[in-house]
Amino acid sequence: MLGKTSEAGQSLGKIGPLEVRLANSVKELRLAQRLRYEVFYEEMSAVADAQTQLTRLDRDRYDELCDHLLVLDHNSQVRNKPFSKLKPQIVGTYRVLRQEIADQHGGFYTSGEFDIQSLLDRHSDLNFMELGRSCVLEPYRTKKTIELLWHGIWSYVLMHNVDVMFGCASIEGTDPDELAEQLSFLHHFASAPEEWQVSALADQYVDMNRLPKDKVDYRAALRSLPPLLKGYLRLGAFFGNGAVIDHQFGTTDVLIIMPVSKLNPSYVSHYGEDASRYSS
Repeated sequence: MLGKTSEAGQSLGKIGPLEVRLANSVKELRLAQRLRYEVFYEEMSAVADAQTQLTRLDRDRYDELCDHLLVLDHNSQVRNKPFSKLKPQIVGTYRVLRQEIADQHGGFYTSGEFDIQSLLDRHSDLNFMELGRSCVLEPYRTKKTIELLWHGIWSYVLMHNVDVMFGCASIEGTDPDELAEQLSFLHHFASAPEEWQVSALADQYVDMNRLPKDKVDYRAALRSLPPLLKGYLRLGAFFGNGAVIDHQFGTTDVLIIMPVSKLNPSYVSHYGEDASRYSS
């Protein structure tokens, strides 16, 4: 898949020196994997196996199947190897997997935690796309960078006629009782309606309904959510039933479901129905 789509390397948007586009080579994929390693393993709580420690890359079998959105900073030129040419630094990444590709290669990554097949079967006339492995370098965790990533995703959705986006989103920590307010907030205030509902697999299921609705401090819970989850909520995302503990990454995963037809209209108009807002 990598670099074989017609839009590989094509700019999907710019804000000042920042640009979003798809990776167009194995070298760029490796740089995205290195960025993910820095964020997930060095900054956050992921536990690296020997191979991951040796390569300093976060990678799995799905990477070769996915397209990878990159945010580049043209004001920060770096050498990725000694004596190599200066190139814009990759400061953010997001990977996407289209249903037609997943169907040819054993399904989606998310199906290892959630009963995705039931959702696909219920909406067999729709075109699904999985989002995953989102990360941004700490100095770039700003509104501009997030907006640019979402502009890239929206452009990609339009290019490939995607009807539904979904994927795992993570809250740092593996003790659901310590995350009771966040999980209960998502359960009570953002749960997917029945037609879009999906449950965590039975052997991994963690109940998100940990506090009664009237005991959840709405504002405090919303503030405490990771920026990515707050972004999903603003876009109009639904959340699945049950969470999953990911001990390797030191996180608690929840499922987001975003039918394109249900996206917040103000965000669609913000980016442009033709993804023209930040087009270059």
